[in-house]
Amino acid sequence: MKEELLKGLTEEQVAKIKACKNQEEVLALAKEEGIELTDEQLEAVNGGACTVKKKKCPKCGSEDLIEHRTGDSCHITELWYECKNCGTRIEG
Repeated sequence: MKEELLKGLTEEQVAKIKACKNQEEVLALAKEEGIELTDEQLEAVNGGACTVKKKKCPKCGSEDLIEHRTGDSCHITELWYECKNCGTRIEG
């Protein structure tokens, strides 16, 4: 995450975010700490897109997935992925 996107966070929060290994850990930390990430920060954490390359479809093996979320930027209530290849829904 770019340094300018970490402005407004405490030094402890910045250190914890930098220690995260992936975007899922950053999002979990933000939720746990009650950190309200801006839309710009969320885009940076998510790589600027909603296509996820880390998961694979269990049905066809495709890595071309679309991320779907419900809730707001700080409180995700539901997360799942949809395979662009075969349409399979994969729970997050």
